[in-house]
Amino acid sequence: MKVRVGIGYDAHPLMPNRKLVLGGVEIPFNKGLSGYSDADVLTHAVMDALLGAAGLKDIGSHFPPGEAKYKDISSLTLLAEVKSLLKKRKFKISNIDVTIIAQEPKVAPFVDEIRHRLSQILEMNLDQIAVKATTTNGLGFVGRQEGMAALAVAMIEA
Repeated sequence: MKVRVGIGYDAHPLMPNRKLVLGGVEIPFNKGLSGYSDADVLTHAVMDALLGAAGLKDIGSHFPPGEAKYKDISSLTLLAEVKSLLKKRKFKISNIDVTIIAQEPKVAPFVDEIRHRLSQILEMNLDQIAVKATTTNGLGFVGRQEGMAALAVAMIEA
């Protein structure tokens, strides 16, 4: 078997009057992330990491923003499509490690639920998925609470 690794990154601005969704879980907060889909930065980073590991194009190539069918779509639906693309190419996901970068809200109370949702969609064991959260200690757009970001690494086997 050949091991392949991919890295994914995503960032979205925060805005009022929008739900905050991370890893398919609605997080109680006074702002949400702006984007064409549900703007789930965590899931978007995971998708790009998986697509990169498989040598496929980025999520914007597969799910173009501005296309009507993707307006407000759940990123978990898109993640299931990415899983299907990998499965068709006979790739098996070994593990995923993702970090959400947000000044607020605290994400730690939701990590187990996020891991569970991702594991269901990707047909993986919980111990194959790591979800962590960090702040930027007040630095940059995240520190000013203008947005959130996520960074993911995925390992797949061919």
